Amino acid sequence: MRRVGIVAVAQTDHARHRDDATAAELLYPVVKEAVAASGLSRHEIDYTCAASSDFLEGRPFSFGFALDAAGAVPPIEESHIEGDGAWAAYDAWVRIQAGLADSALVVAWGKSSEGSLPHVLNATLDPFWESPLGLDAVALAALQAQALGLPDEQLHAIVARNRAAARANPHAQITAEPDPASPFIVEPFRREHLPPISDGACALVMAAEEVLARLDAPVAWIGAAAHASDAASISARDLTLASSARAAIAAADPDRDWRMLDVAEVMAPFPHQEPMLLEAFSINVGAVNPSGGALAANPIMATGLVRLAEAALQVTGTAGLRQVPGARRGLAHATAGHCLQSNIVFLLEGTP
Repeated sequence: MRRVGIVAVAQTDHARHRDDATAAELLYPVVKEAVAASGLSRHEIDYTCAASSDFLEGRPFSFGFALDAAGAVPPIEESHIEGDGAWAAYDAWVRIQAGLADSALVVAWGKSSEGSLPHVLNATLDPFWESPLGLDAVALAALQAQALGLPDEQLHAIVARNRAAARANPHAQITAEPDPASPFIVEPFRREHLPPISDGACALVMAAEEVLARLDAPVAWIGAAAHASDAASISARDLTLASSARAAIAAADPDRDWRMLDVAEVMAPFPHQEPMLLEAFSINVGAVNPSGGALAANPIMATGLVRLAEAALQVTGTAGLRQVPGARRGLAHATAGHCLQSNIVFLLEGTP
């Protein structure tokens, strides 16, 4: 297998509403920063994979308006994924391993504030039996949390730990201590339990070992990666089991060589999902979400790529104030669909 590593990452400061910037204007600074930090020129990066959502942006082929910012012009190959940027990173990783590229720029962005998330996410449900019920992502996650049965105190503790960690993250959106007595929005979720609506972007550069050998920069090596998906229909699966997360980690690490990890960046937009995922992964991990995770910033379509970027920073010892001391092996995770339907994992090992 061709060895591939992440050599540079960048992300915006995530915010509730960036009415001062278009998608292209969000994207350009992080692309410029990531490329500059990689030590490669833009013309030495021979593949670009972007991730965003036309549905959230409200127009077809909206990603085309941002390609100028990504710099994907001939002879550079470009691809787009209608999904989270973590899957774009997987696409680039596979392409480099196949010898179709030697280096890649992966970008993702989301402006969740510009549309109605309940209406957009309701439209991703089964159009005949589930969507007409009026359910959205929050209501469905609440059904999952009720089935799981975690007490209010545990949900609050998970949110409080993530928000406290986010205080050391200059890109985080929410760092305030949650209020355990805030009103219920959809039981068992109080207002403080919900992920923020976020606008933001993320970019990273990865390359094959022979390219990275000539660069003087720390590298987060991708030891393994895999993804899996459950049925889209909510009624077709047991919501208390993150079964596709379990399948993903089993495919990535069949011999359980990565059972002991220093850090994990887990995409859990709702607090009950964090212990579900950690149980499914069956790992011993020193620190979970030192960045604050999706509960501190949730730019939909970029949230998973941010998890990969944050894990890469951790294992290379370049995470700044949020650095976990001595972290060298880590996991990055992203999820898509309702109630942890689809999951992807990356196992990373860093060189300082």
